Amino acid sequence: MTVLLAMLLDALFGEPKWVWDRLPHPAVMIGRMIGWADKRFNSGGMRRTKGVGLLSALVVGGALVGAVIEALLGPVGVVLIGAILLAQRSLADHVRDVADALRVSLGDGRMMVARIVGRDTAEMDEPAVARAAIESAAENFSDGVIAPLFWFIVGGLPGLIVCKAVNTADSMVGYRTPRHEDFGWAAARFDDLLNWVPARITALLILVVTGKGRWADITADARRHRSPNAGWPEAAFARGLNVALAGPRSYHGSLSDDPFVNPEGKRVIGAGEIIVAVRLLWRVWLLVAVLVGLMALF
Repeated sequence: MTVLLAMLLDALFGEPKWVWDRLPHPAVMIGRMIGWADKRFNSGGMRRTKGVGLLSALVVGGALVGAVIEALLGPVGVVLIGAILLAQRSLADHVRDVADALRVSLGDGRMMVARIVGRDTAEMDEPAVARAAIESAAENFSDGVIAPLFWFIVGGLPGLIVCKAVNTADSMVGYRTPRHEDFGWAAARFDDLLNWVPARITALLILVVTGKGRWADITADARRHRSPNAGWPEAAFARGLNVALAGPRSYHGSLSDDPFVNPEGKRVIGAGEIIVAVRLLWRVWLLVAVLVGLMALF
């Protein structure tokens, strides 16, 4: 029942600005520790070994912190920390902000989507902004909502904290760049492992809610994706919304000629399709909440 209560608390309140203007958010604190380790240890030789050390510290430390909170604060503490670390409300709000900005102007849409994606946004047209927002919704729903929920259910608060810590490390140092290819290798691979099952569960949930597409087609598109996990929710979202996602995009000035996901879907899309994607996020969340509630009862 603690998991369901945390989900409901997150959905109702999200991340209140007045709280986090006064207190450091746990995810920010984790990020600061990873940033410190990156500056302190990501130099010289044995960078991959140092990265394994960072990952080990995050896993052991996260599990210990979760266990201490469970022991000292009990169910109330578990619900509060769980609600803080789940990201459904904030994800939906951030994606909706892109649609609202895009309705004002293309420049506003580019500026807003740049806050949630890592690709170059300066030359995006309206469909590219919309695709980026929807892809971010799909991928972050998998690794920012469903994966933490999965590990919350499986491993309690320690499992949730470890999942969030590893995901934060992957987002900060898990890049295949000269600086981070070795140091971030362990975090990126372990994040892939933690998200392997949740990514496929996410795709299945989307398929159940929308009733659109075939599992074989989702599987085929997902296997063509550069990521072992991100392609699953993206492929399911693309078919659920009848839009084409992915395709060519630019990172740090370099064009990546990726294939389209659901290439037969609509390519001329905009704010309206983003809003439909946000609604889909909530429809799938509701299904998950029902399932979690049934698990708590039985």
